[in-house]
Amino acid sequence: MFEHNIGLEALMVSIALLLALVYPRLGATWFAKAEHLLAAVARRRTLSVLLCGFSALAMRLAILPWVPIPHPYVNDEFSFLLAGDTFAHGRLANPTPAMWVHLETFHVIFHPTYASMYPPLQGLVLAFGQVVFGHPFWGVWLSAGLMCAAICWMLQAWFPPSWALLGAMSPVLRFGVFSYWDNSYWGGALAATGGALVLGALPRIVRHRRLRDAIVMAIGIAMLANTRPYEGLVLTIAAVGCLIFWIAKNGMATRKVAAGMWVRQTVLPVVLVLGLAGAATGYYFWKVTGNPLRMPQQVNRETYAVARYFYWQTAYPEHEYHHEEIRDFYGLEAQEFEQSRTITGVLRQTAKKIGMTWVFYFSPLLTVPLCWSFWALRDKRIRLLMLAGAAAFVGSTLIIFFNMHYVAPIVSVAVALVVQSMRHLRLWSWDGRPLGLFLARAVVLICVLLIPVQVRILATPPTPGGFAAIAPNRAAIEAQLTALPGPQLVLVRYDTNHDPLRDWVYNRADIDRAKIVWARDMGPDRNQELLRYYKDRCVWLLDPDANMPHLSSFSESIHSTPRVTAANAESATPEGVDR
Repeated sequence: MFEHNIGLEALMVSIALLLALVYPRLGATWFAKAEHLLAAVARRRTLSVLLCGFSALAMRLAILPWVPIPHPYVNDEFSFLLAGDTFAHGRLANPTPAMWVHLETFHVIFHPTYASMYPPLQGLVLAFGQVVFGHPFWGVWLSAGLMCAAICWMLQAWFPPSWALLGAMSPVLRFGVFSYWDNSYWGGALAATGGALVLGALPRIVRHRRLRDAIVMAIGIAMLANTRPYEGLVLTIAAVGCLIFWIAKNGMATRKVAAGMWVRQTVLPVVLVLGLAGAATGYYFWKVTGNPLRMPQQVNRETYAVARYFYWQTAYPEHEYHHEEIRDFYGLEAQEFEQSRTITGVLRQTAKKIGMTWVFYFSPLLTVPLCWSFWALRDKRIRLLMLAGAAAFVGSTLIIFFNMHYVAPIVSVAVALVVQSMRHLRLWSWDGRPLGLFLARAVVLICVLLIPVQVRILATPPTPGGFAAIAPNRAAIEAQLTALPGPQLVLVRYDTNHDPLRDWVYNRADIDRAKIVWARDMGPDRNQELLRYYKDRCVWLLDPDANMPHLSSFSESIHSTPRVTAANAESATPEGVDR
């Protein structure tokens, strides 16, 4: 989901190091002019924030011919899309489908309502894209631009304007546009935005005690609570701890007048905004689960999962499953859970998390300035920021399962560390030669030069038979079925050696009115109730585990009929399908 050409990056870094030793003043005049222009733009803070946001949006639009709107294939994506489709229909949840047993899938609850298990903010953004622009992807696109703008705003509170603008261009040129955060429906950008708002408001509150900064911090906390609740809570606690430390250090809390001002301009606005956000979230939980304090994710995990999230927790009791592939999926989770609850397992998982973080945020290129992170971490300017970020990262390592959007709330901390390290690198000289200045400039230039490489990686078609190949195969078959007259029903029949991570059964919010209903094959007897319920639909049998997934016309007595495959689905016409 987030590949990098590590070898090419390492080669370009090696060339830069060689040039720094041999010709450290190469391009100095050109670089100086570019930096002068950067400084002129950076002094206009609002313009800088807008520039970062619109640059990310423009970059993604520019590569659309090579990297079109993505098709979902990860089960989390389909769950978020269900949430978006539900909200787009003007509902917070859907009634339980009559045939829900046949439609069960991952990361979705079916009782007491039919809904995504995830917090609602990503779904709301997808719904916005679906309603306003006609496709959920445009919500993802906007969220990536918002994230890059928020990171710039956050950095402006901690660094001089030029360094803030330069640092904020890092996500624009790398993970903000060229990762799964902007090329799937899985999320990441909204949690990163929430974290940036919290950490950007933190020093502003200390310096100015303005009402608007308190409101921004509260909005950031609310975004974290509705994207990554646990990681957001850890970061919020760390940020509030830093705020209290600063107040106590300056002695402001000991003076009655100052204390009253803090309450009026900071505490009350935060409490009011969070109170409204909490009430809205509680109302959503109530509509979905029937309990304002019960998250949909709790319902889903208690219904299906065996594994828990934290190392010290005991497993859930085993469940009765209606489908073997669902049992296998949660069985894989349980295996990872048990293997991770040993000293070796904890160390292996922690190393994996650190490695994934390095590849996603830094890779060889940004490791160059990180060599000066020892000096950066000693700077008082960012010490508390780094402590807050470290606390949040350590909190995330307590969870067994991991992906990069889990630590999205601290992405701005990672960027800040690179920026401060780059400032130290820039001052480094050897034998009177400005090696560090050349390297700092070279890092920025290589980021730009790598853009075509990242586009090529994203544009590379998935390997046939690979995990990502599900997306184009499913999309092709779905497009063909959509072109057929009348509503369609697809019974998905898996082989005995089916990979439970490669699932096809996902549906829209309004299942009974959907053009296509995807259901699990439950055998001749159980299928009859489904066929009777959907008696007006054309029925297909899907074999997704074949070398080329294909549809066959369904019949109780005949199962070998002409078929539509993913390879010819786009070219076939409705008249050419033999039913």
